[in-house]
Amino acid sequence: MRRPGPAVEPGGVRFTVRAPDASALWLCLFDALDREERWPMARAEDGHWSVFVPGIGAGARYGLRADGPYDPGGGSWFDPDKLLLDPYATALDRALAYDPALAAMRGQGPDTAPLMPKGVVEAPCDPLPLQPPLFVPGALIYELQVRAFTMLHPDIPKGQRGTIAALAHPAVIAHLKALHVGAVELMPINAWIDERHLGPLGLHNGWGYNPVSWFALDPRIAPGGMAELRDTVAALRAAGIGVILDMVYNHNGEGDAMGPTLSLRGLDARGSFRHAADGTLINDTGTGNGIDCNRPANRRMILDSLRWFIEQAGVDGFRFDLATALGRMPDGFDPRAPLLAEIGADPVLRDRIMIAEPWDIGPGGYQLGRFGDRWLEWNDRYRDDMRRFWRGDPGTLGRFATRLAGSSDIFGGEAGTRSVNFLAAHDGFTLADLVAHEARHNHANGEDNRDGHGENLSWNNGVEGASDDPDVVAARRRDVRALLATLFLSRGTIMLTAGDEFGRSQRGNNNAYAQDNAITWLDWAARDEEIEACAVMLAALRARVAALRDTALLTPDTGCWSDEGGAPMTPERWEAADARRVALCLPQAAVAICVNGADEPCVFKTAWGDIGVAGRAVGWIAHPPARS
Repeated sequence: MRRPGPAVEPGGVRFTVRAPDASALWLCLFDALDREERWPMARAEDGHWSVFVPGIGAGARYGLRADGPYDPGGGSWFDPDKLLLDPYATALDRALAYDPALAAMRGQGPDTAPLMPKGVVEAPCDPLPLQPPLFVPGALIYELQVRAFTMLHPDIPKGQRGTIAALAHPAVIAHLKALHVGAVELMPINAWIDERHLGPLGLHNGWGYNPVSWFALDPRIAPGGMAELRDTVAALRAAGIGVILDMVYNHNGEGDAMGPTLSLRGLDARGSFRHAADGTLINDTGTGNGIDCNRPANRRMILDSLRWFIEQAGVDGFRFDLATALGRMPDGFDPRAPLLAEIGADPVLRDRIMIAEPWDIGPGGYQLGRFGDRWLEWNDRYRDDMRRFWRGDPGTLGRFATRLAGSSDIFGGEAGTRSVNFLAAHDGFTLADLVAHEARHNHANGEDNRDGHGENLSWNNGVEGASDDPDVVAARRRDVRALLATLFLSRGTIMLTAGDEFGRSQRGNNNAYAQDNAITWLDWAARDEEIEACAVMLAALRARVAALRDTALLTPDTGCWSDEGGAPMTPERWEAADARRVALCLPQAAVAICVNGADEPCVFKTAWGDIGVAGRAVGWIAHPPARS
C-alpha cells in the first residue's frame, strides 16, 4: 500500500487518511478566501479513508473533519467541528497557534477552521541519491536551535535571520569549520504548537519539542519548506558538515485530556496514544500523552517520516528525544522492540547516524547503554561526573578518568564507546552559567522558579550570577577553559551546544524552552573572544590527532594512567578523597593528557617530557609541544 497523505495524480489529487474508528470523514478544501468545500471520503476495510478530487494539484490547501464516538474517558475524541491536520501533510500554510477553542469539548466550542493552519498539497521533488553520512562517530556534534542561533548574527541579512536558510550563510559555515564541526544537530524543526499555559504569560515555545506534524516543517523557521532544508543541507555537506535532525516521537502537541484536538487525537486517539486500563492517557513523557510506538500504523508513520527527511533533504541521521519510548513494550524497554528493529533493518535508514536520548520518566525509563551497537547515546553520567570533578567534589578522580576514556563501564564490547559526551545541552545551564550560578534562576518562565532541575552540579566562583570582579571573571574563564579541554580531549563522540564555545549565558535560566528572546538568542557581538580562541585551538588539536577521535576502548597497550610524578596509578590513589591529578598517556599516538584539578600548579612527568599545568587546568603533549 502506498503512503497515506495527498498524492498528485493525473487530473487531480488523491487523499488517503487512516481513521479506523471514525464513522465519517471529510476532506475540506479551502480557496484563497478560506471558503470551505467538503468532500466525503470512502472507508476501506483496513481503516483508511480516501477520496480523489479532480481539477486540483500542488498548492491546494486542505484539512480534515472526522465524526464518530465522543468518549474522552474511553479514548475517543471525534468532533466534526474540529478541523484537523493530515498527519502526512508535508507542508502547512502557516504556523500553529494555541487557542482555548481548540480544546473545547464537543458541542461547546466554535468551528476551529479559522484557527487552524491548512495542509498544502505538494508534488515532492525526486528523491535524492542516497549518500553515506558525512558524520563519523568520534567527531564533534554542534547542537543548535535555528532561531536562537541566527536571530542576532550581524552578517546574516535581517530577512533571513531565524530561518534554516541562514545556516548556509558563508559566515555561519566559516564559524562551524573553525570548530571542525562534524555535524550540526538541529533542535526540532517540525511544525509545533505552544503549550497552553504559555500564552497568558506572553511566552512562546522556542525549542520545538511539542510537535503536531512529523513531516511538515515549521513555517516560522522554514518559510521555504523542504526546498529550503534541502538547499541548506547541500551547502553544509559541500563544506564537509553533516546534518542531524532532533525528532520527537514520544508524544505530540495535543497534550493531556485538557489539550487541543489538532490531528491524531481527532482521527485515531485510541490507536495513536498509550492508554491505561481505565482509558486515561499514560504520561511517561511529562507532556500529557505518549505515542504508542508499538502500533503498526504508528511505526509505519515514524519510519515514513524518517525516510522522508533522508530522501528529500539528504540528512545524515537523527537524534531521538526521550528515545526509551521507541522501545517501550508492555513489560518495559526492549532494545529489540519492533520499531527499533525496523529502523535497523530498513534499507534507507540502516546506515544513518542514530542517537538516543536514552531515558524517559516512565517506569524503567533510564536505559543508558542499552540501545545496541548501531546507536550513539547521550551520556548524562559523563556530564555529571565531569561536573562533580571540576566542582571539586572529593573522591571523583576515578569516575572522571572513566568518562574521559570513553565510559567503558557503560559501553563495553568490541564496538567501542558509543558515548555522546557533553557537558551542557539545550536543557540545563549553559557552560558559562554552570560556573557562575549555584542555583537556577527561572523566574522569567512564569512558574515561580519551580521548573527546571534543582541540582545542576554547578558552582559560582564566589558570586551568584553576573560579576565585574576581575578575580571572579578570571576564575570563571579558567573553569570554562578546563571544561572545554576536558570535552575536546575525551574519547568518543563529543557534543557542544551552540554558543558555549564563546561564553553564552541564559542569565542562570536552566529551562529556557519558553524564552524565544534575548535570553536564548546568541549574542554574537558579545562573544568572549578568549574562550572562543581556546575552543578553536582545542578543535584544531582534536582534528589533527586521530587518537583523540578514536572510539575504541583503551587497553593497556593503547592507554596508561599515571600520577603527576609519572608513577602508575594504584587503586588506593584512584580512590583517595583528595586525588585531583592524573595523566593519560596514549603511547601509540605520542599523546599525553595531564589533568590538574587542584588549585596549585603542577609539573607532570611524561614519557615525552615534563609539562607544567596551572591550577584547575588541563595540559597536553601532542607534537608540537605542550599547551594548557
